[in-house]
Amino acid sequence: MGIVVSVLRGLVIASICFIILRPLLVKLVSSFMTERDLYDQTVKWIPRTFTLDNYRNMFKHMRYAEAFPRTVVFTLSMACLQTASCTLVGYGFARFRFPGSNLLFALVIFTLIVPPQIIILPLYLNFRFFTMFGLIPEPGIDLLGGYWPFILMAVSGTGFNNGLFIFIMRQFFKGMPRSLEEAAYIDGANPLQTFLRVMLPGAKPALVVVFLFATVWMYNDYFFTLMFMKQGNLLAHYLDVAAHNYAHSIGAVFTGQYISLLNNTGMILFILPLLILYVVMQRYFIESVERTGLIG
Repeated sequence: MGIVVSVLRGLVIASICFIILRPLLVKLVSSFMTERDLYDQTVKWIPRTFTLDNYRNMFKHMRYAEAFPRTVVFTLSMACLQTASCTLVGYGFARFRFPGSNLLFALVIFTLIVPPQIIILPLYLNFRFFTMFGLIPEPGIDLLGGYWPFILMAVSGTGFNNGLFIFIMRQFFKGMPRSLEEAAYIDGANPLQTFLRVMLPGAKPALVVVFLFATVWMYNDYFFTLMFMKQGNLLAHYLDVAAHNYAHSIGAVFTGQYISLLNNTGMILFILPLLILYVVMQRYFIESVERTGLIG
């Protein structure tokens, strides 16, 4: 009976994994196909004509060698700013009580269920006519087309999924013993010194989780990147137009199916660094998640 249960459990797990991985497998397989394979009814998973030309062409027209380092620097910078601001805000919610703190934290949680499409219009207008709370004369400063919208959102703790990061840090700091802070106060440390020298070193597991989440989600962000930086030079921008630039460079008109194939190839190149990051950081990430209590 135990063997039957183990076999059934294995089949269920394998089926779920296949459902989850199937989109990635489809993109990976099609990226090695030629345009002729797309119209060959006998070709399903194994290309009839294996080719690396799709990767060569997309690597060139995505300007991968130029855009990838720029994207990495941008992603890591924003992830660091988001981690710093969300850690500070989470510590404030965990250790300090002030009028309206519960309401403010409820609003932070509420941001987790608000789709970004709902708030994109006010965000766009705010950065298009930025007045810094009325301190800058109308019509304000146009911050679109650069990195300032992302910097301001990251520093203020209002960036993409920052509500989740604040929640993670708050829950972790609430679980730390207050005796650590009390001992630091007795030794003459102020709240900021206590946070930096006592509480922050003990929050490394939560910091790792938040930083990795911020890095992955910032790197994958397509919506805000194209909205605030239409003429940007990150991988997301070049991926959006690489197939059409390739067609224009050779004076051809590609079919929709072949453009989809090229986009699949570009997407594989796009997510490959994240897959490598996951393989390298998997052990540290799982250990940090377990220590923060996210899987309880």
